[in-house]
Amino acid sequence: MSKSKIYSYDYGEYEDGSKSAGTMGADIIADPELPSLTELVIGCWGDAWDESCQPVIDALISHADRFSQIEKLFIGDMGYEECEVSWIMQGDYSRLWGAWPNLKELTIKGSTELKLGEIRHEKLETLEIICGGLPKDVIQSIQSAHLPSLKKLLLYIGVEYYGFDGDIDTIRELLAQADFPSLEYLGIVDSEVQDDLTAVVLESKFMKQIHTLNLSCGTLTDKGGQLLLEKLPDFPSIQFLDLHYHYLSNEMMEKLQKLPIKVDVTDQNEPESYQGEIWMDAMLTE
Repeated sequence: MSKSKIYSYDYGEYEDGSKSAGTMGADIIADPELPSLTELVIGCWGDAWDESCQPVIDALISHADRFSQIEKLFIGDMGYEECEVSWIMQGDYSRLWGAWPNLKELTIKGSTELKLGEIRHEKLETLEIICGGLPKDVIQSIQSAHLPSLKKLLLYIGVEYYGFDGDIDTIRELLAQADFPSLEYLGIVDSEVQDDLTAVVLESKFMKQIHTLNLSCGTLTDKGGQLLLEKLPDFPSIQFLDLHYHYLSNEMMEKLQKLPIKVDVTDQNEPESYQGEIWMDAMLTE
């Protein structure tokens, strides 16, 4: 049976000077429960908006032998009341891939100062990055990654103001160049150009092998919905279409729900009009 534990500091512990990113690694290593854990969750390290989690990452790498049983790792699990996602100071994971060969799932929240380096890992099955804007160099690291066991890829694309410095072609190149022979779940989510990304995803080679397609949390409209209606029948492997948080009309929602697969169209949003312009927002940005 898997066992999970979250390690997190509150602001009071940071403010009185007793805790910081520099102490968290030692606290985790000293925890008598550590040998029984299979999942490690790193929450707020006290001043996540000002100090990088690099000391935590470095401790996990330097003492990798103490974490050989860990299969799931989540760094940055905190709500907006602790730190807005766009403020979370991440770190460099380049050395983690070689240090943690038994890792199966990695979730990272936040993209400021995030570096993945050269990704080579034989056993990793899930990679999720939750952020308000995904930098192009991070996308390119994923694009050239060696991840033969990867089953689930979930990327929050976000917006330019909070870190996304690519374009539609960046995502097209990612999907064209990446080699993930075991991929079953593809999520390209949380974009202000979700219709365009939908078109790119539907053209990708992964559509022939995945069973779950996640295009949620963005500005998907009936334009993207119509593409899905037209193209999805060509991909019989798809079993679940996740579109939650969207700008689809009631009519389009009904049409999509008639597809012979499971479809999530919850959390419908309405565009806003301001000074003659129409505004739509991705779910997670700041």
